[in-house]
Amino acid sequence: MRSLRPFTYLGDYINGTFTIPKEKSETFESLNPGNLKDTLGTFYASFSHVCLATEAAKQAFPKWRALSQEERALYLKKFYKEIETHLDQMAELIARETGKPLWEALQETQGLLGKITITLEEGTKLISEKEVPNAQPKLMGRYRYKPKGVMLVLGPFNFPAHLPHGHIVPALFTGNTVVFKPSEQTPAVGQFMAELIHRAQFPPGVFNLVQGEKEIGRRLCIEPGVDGILFTGSYDVGLKIKESTLSHFWKTIVLEMGGKNASIILDDASLEKALYENIKGAYLTTGQRCSATSRLILTEKIADSFLKEFHRLSKELKIGYAFEETPNIPFMGPLISQTSMEKYLRFQGIAQREGAEILMRGKALELTPSGYYVSPSIALLSPKKDSSTYLETEIFGPNVAVTIVKNLDEAIEEANKTDYGLVVSVFTKDKKAYEKVFQGTKTGLVNWNRSTVGGSSKLPFGGQGKSGNHFPTALFAPFYCTYPVACLEDAEDSIQETIPPGLSLDGKN
Repeated sequence: MRSLRPFTYLGDYINGTFTIPKEKSETFESLNPGNLKDTLGTFYASFSHVCLATEAAKQAFPKWRALSQEERALYLKKFYKEIETHLDQMAELIARETGKPLWEALQETQGLLGKITITLEEGTKLISEKEVPNAQPKLMGRYRYKPKGVMLVLGPFNFPAHLPHGHIVPALFTGNTVVFKPSEQTPAVGQFMAELIHRAQFPPGVFNLVQGEKEIGRRLCIEPGVDGILFTGSYDVGLKIKESTLSHFWKTIVLEMGGKNASIILDDASLEKALYENIKGAYLTTGQRCSATSRLILTEKIADSFLKEFHRLSKELKIGYAFEETPNIPFMGPLISQTSMEKYLRFQGIAQREGAEILMRGKALELTPSGYYVSPSIALLSPKKDSSTYLETEIFGPNVAVTIVKNLDEAIEEANKTDYGLVVSVFTKDKKAYEKVFQGTKTGLVNWNRSTVGGSSKLPFGGQGKSGNHFPTALFAPFYCTYPVACLEDAEDSIQETIPPGLSLDGKN
């Protein structure tokens, strides 16, 4: 078995220094869900560090904001070099804390580099200064973007580096300072990100790391010095963030939440491609993606043949430990925790009680090394059912609900039977059908002959309904990290407009 690097807990990163809390308000473990004997260590949280980190970010903001974009870009380029140098080490930590296969963890790490490049090259164009001649008669108008201040980034466990990085990089580049709280299930990845920031020699206080569980997150959200909250996670947690900050109306609250994403496969679809894309969409990261394909909507003509092959491929997936080598490299690792595994298995019974036919039952797997491994599951539903706990809940596991419909209109109606609205895919050779899905569905992303997973950092990424609150991230992240300021500019000494009646500047009426 592969030998893993030792991990040393350093504490929180505040004002340019790692500090182990003296007052230990919370204690939690970092555990490898794919090898329960692999514990990365014990982590501590301190309520007092919430204020210290926020104050450090607040104090660092004026000088960081005053730098030009070019000067801030130099720090991000150094950060890029540090990530590039430590790709393997970062990927190893991701694989250990999430359980995802090492090849997938490497893909996540490499994506960090692309995010920096896209932000520096493309994101800056979105918030570039604009001149508006004759904004008023004979007056030059201009609008420029200014940073908001201290941005709190709350990271998820499923992409513990990539998703918070997608907030952190544009926030820093646009002149904000950052306080980052990683998921309590992936604290080692969060610490390593802070180590790379430290190596890149960002000024003290510009980036800060606070470890902790739910209470630390809540206290950070209500901290008066926080100007914005950038969250990726579940709908339930996003709702609590919104509720806890109702009186903090000045804060920017960016909520990237869950999904119950549908993939529509029509009669004329390439079945081989549709099978590949939807197996990938349903089971990558063990279904623990907000963009995972959790619903298949099939037309009657192709339903039987598609389901037969989808079932076969689902049974043949390699499931196992992240660090297995050829020929045993897995496609899919474990779920993140015992709680997640219990929820996944419980929903098999909920689906059946609500009238679903279980085509493939998900089970807990006993593998070596031991972990929270499960097999995929498939449930066939009745299209006539309008209300369902099973269909309205993001299970966050390798589960697929299948509905068979007569035509595209029924498929679109079925796709909209959820309060979530992140991604929908349609598989067809007919571009008009794709355009009809685009117009008829309520989602932030619509894909044609591609799975629901695999968003691009060169495009906006955000959902409708319970999936988000209209602040798309990825390419559009600089918009929610800044605010536009309008300027009217008059360089002339003389008055540039007709003086209105009733006003005299020479004392004469």
